[in-house]
This record gives sequence, structure tokens and C-alpha cells, in this order.
Amino acid sequence: MKAAILKTSILGKKISSEQLFMLSVLLVNGGNYIYNLLLGRILGPAEFSDAAILITFLLVLSFVGMTFQIVTAKYAVLFTSDKLQLFLKLITKYSVFIGITVGLLIAFFHKELQTVFHTQTSSMFWIFAIGLPLYFIMSVNRGYYQGKDLLGKLSITYQSEMISRLVITLGAVLLLPFIPSSIAISIGIVASFIFGLFPFEKRISKPSVISLKKLEESKPILIFFGLTAFYELTQILINNSDIILVKHYFDNEQAGLYASLALIGRVVYFVAWMFVMLLLPKVIQLKKQGENTLPILLKYVGYILILSTFIVTFTWLFPEFVVQIMFGKQYLSISPLLWKYALATSIFAVANIFAYYFLSIDKYIPVIVSAILGSTQIGLIIMFHNSLEQVVYMQIIAMVILLFFQLCYFFYHHKFTIRRN
Repeated sequence: MKAAILKTSILGKKISSEQLFMLSVLLVNGGNYIYNLLLGRILGPAEFSDAAILITFLLVLSFVGMTFQIVTAKYAVLFTSDKLQLFLKLITKYSVFIGITVGLLIAFFHKELQTVFHTQTSSMFWIFAIGLPLYFIMSVNRGYYQGKDLLGKLSITYQSEMISRLVITLGAVLLLPFIPSSIAISIGIVASFIFGLFPFEKRISKPSVISLKKLEESKPILIFFGLTAFYELTQILINNSDIILVKHYFDNEQAGLYASLALIGRVVYFVAWMFVMLLLPKVIQLKKQGENTLPILLKYVGYILILSTFIVTFTWLFPEFVVQIMFGKQYLSISPLLWKYALATSIFAVANIFAYYFLSIDKYIPVIVSAILGSTQIGLIIMFHNSLEQVVYMQIIAMVILLFFQLCYFFYHHKFTIRRN
């Protein structure tokens, strides 16, 4: 009997809500990778370059949506009762407004976007734009679950979005060959936003009986929102500018090859997001309770270092194996660059978790400066893009500078905190 109880207790520790969430994130990232890999194999490099632009737009959208998710998560921790309901009304109002505004801009300039990115059709852009308001509401919903530590429901929203996108997109591409692949992909993306809204927290759409004017923290909320939005905007530029610039400067074949490189090399960063999402509400809660936040930061930095070291080493030793397994023989020419791109992404992932840590404890200077430093990669690529290899080297240089600054500020802040205490 005692042995059975002990076994249950051990198993209970092994399947905690945090660990289940980690497994869920790995499952979702795996599903998203299968989605990208299958599209790459089915479409080929040239046609996949169009798909890569839509996927890049989706990544851009995900980082904008993270602004709403992070802000909602923070105040879901800090606020309770009527004040939380009032906040949810405010953040939902902004999410819908910004979603409609950005959607209208993309729809209005869809022809110009086709010209800039050399896509076969412009319709994929305005179809994609339809889903933007839904995505921002979905981000608020996820932020609530993240802040309240409802990791089970948070996991389901990611799973439903990933599975629906995978099934609908591949079904449309394979069963409706008369539809341009970019149109099928955009339809699948928009449909996945609808599925990603479930389970939906009713409090988000529930009207508040209190006037918004009575929310005393409106100014701090807007400041935090603005700073988070600024940093997320730089994340958009850092994470996706290389694909967009390569699409602009190189032909479709080269752009498709580079897109496959980016999708493989970014696995470190996508998994690192799992730790960012767990780190942020815990740091805010610890700070609220007046406890030391440093150990949890070091814990997640350690996880990312172990993960990134393994991935960079593996892609260095077996680059052709990885590329062939994931995309096929037609992409093998990009394999020598794989470990270098993974290295750039790994450095960025480590630097990024420091940035979100400082954002969580209301230290905004490193966030602003790191955003500026990180964006230097755009200028470097614009000046130096003679080859795809040179593009990758520019990213490594920019990310090393970014991590150096983050570490300098971290040690300065830690030393100052020790002296003050």
C-alpha cells in the first residue's frame, strides 16, 4: 500500500502542470515543423518561397500578439475581482481595434505587397488580413490563462490552432490543386485562428459594470503596453527581417532554400518561448511577494543553454542528414550553413530571455537598448548580402553584440542589488 502511494506521488511530480505544458509546447512546435516540412517537400523551393512569406507574416503576427498576451498575463497576476474584469475589457477593446486597423492596412496594400515580395498572387494577403482581429483576441485569451497559471487550457488553445492549420492547409493543397497554394495556406491560417480561440474565457467578452475611467492603473498599463509593443516590434524585425530581405535581394530558388534553413535553425528559439512563457508570470508573482527572482532566471537560462548546445552540435556534425530528412535532396545545398544559423538563433534565444526577465521586473532600459542593438542586423544585411552565407554571418555578429550587452547589464544589476541589500 505504501509503495503504491509513493509511486503515485512520484508520478504526480513527474506530470506536474508545468511539465505537461512543456510537453504540449514541444508537441505544438513539432506539429508546426511537420506543417512547414511537408509544405517544403510538396511545393519545392520556388513555390515554397511564397508560402514562406505567409509563414513569416504569421510569425510577425505572433510576436505582435505576444504584446497582448504578455500584458494580459502580467495584470492577470496583479489584479483580482472587479479590477481584473475592468482590465480585460480595456485590453480586449485595444486588441480588436488594432487587429481591425492592421488588417485593413494589409488588405488595402495587398497589391503593393505582391510587388515587393514577388509573389504569384496578391489575394493571399487580404485573406490573411481577415483573421487579424481574431488572432489578437486569441492572444488576450491566452494571456489570461498564462497569468492565472491555467496551463492546461493554455495548452489546448495552442494544440487546436496547430492541428487545425495542419489539417486544413494540407487538405486544401492536396485535394484542391486548382487553387494556388498560397491561397490555400492563407485560408488554413485564418481558419486556425478560429479553432485557437477554444477554450474561450467568458470573462474576456463579459461587459464590466464599472466605468473604464475608474481603472487607476490605466497609465502604468499603457506604459507597459507601449514598451512591450516596442520590444515585440523589434523581435519581429530581428526574427523575420532576414527572410524578407533575402526574398527581396535573391531569386525565388535562393529565397526558398534560405526559408528552409531558417525554419530548421529556429527550432531553438521556438522551444525557448516555452521557457519565456513560464518565466514571465512566475517572476511577476515572486516580485509581488518580495522574493528573489534570480534563481528562476538562471534555471531557465540553463535549460536554453543545454538545448541550444545540443542542437548546434548536432547540426554541425550531421547537417546533410538533418536537411535531407526534413526537406529532401533538393535543399541539400544549404546544409553547410545550418549550424551557423542555429548558432545565431541560440545566441538570440539566450539574450532574449534576459530581456523578458528585465521586462518582468520593470527594468526597461536594457529592453530598449537591446531592441536597438538587435535591430542592427537589418542594417548589416542591407549592407552585406553578397551571398546567403554572408547574410548568416551578419546575424551572428549582431546577436553576439546583443548578448554581450545583456550580460553586462545583468552583472551590473546583480552587483547593484547585492550592494543595496
